[in-house]
Amino acid sequence: MPAAAPELEPGAPTDIELMNAIQREDPEALSQLYDRYNGIIKALILRVIHNEAEADDLLQEIFMEIWNQAKNFSAQKGKPLGWMVTLARRRAIDGLRKKQAYARAEERLQTETEQQPDAWVHNATEEEITFGDTRVLVRRVINTLPPAQQQAINLAFFRGMSQREIAAKTNTPLGTVKTRLELGLKKIYDGLKELRDEL
Repeated sequence: MPAAAPELEPGAPTDIELMNAIQREDPEALSQLYDRYNGIIKALILRVIHNEAEADDLLQEIFMEIWNQAKNFSAQKGKPLGWMVTLARRRAIDGLRKKQAYARAEERLQTETEQQPDAWVHNATEEEITFGDTRVLVRRVINTLPPAQQQAINLAFFRGMSQREIAAKTNTPLGTVKTRLELGLKKIYDGLKELRDEL
């Protein structure tokens, strides 16, 4: 779908006028720009991230970024829609990369934490012993996390809940759940890295 600008009502401000107003921190201008282009921007995000709820989240983030980055827009460099499409595409691709990296991290963590100790006590190879140590260490690192991060990690990795399900179950905003999982994961991988360095 080509990013075509909608027909403007007679007397409606142009995109450039709206961008200038956003640069002056006029929230009404952002609201008008959102009404005008949220359909086009969301369609673009959905082409990259095939998930309606995540696309909605990203759409909000992109319009916040348009507000924050408006000072970097210059009419000499092109039309506001082109600038917004570039910004949205970059954010959507970043979002997809993060999601894929997160899924891979989740998979690795799931594999590492599912190893049963009995499997490596008898006739264990060196590699299997390392794997067992990793499992024990993951548990140890999780136990050192702040309670909120522990809870989020446990629900995500041991109960298989999505971020949205965790947010609903714990009555916590989705953004907070995402942050807790990211911080928790980072600490766990730092802990695993220390183990690898020791071996």
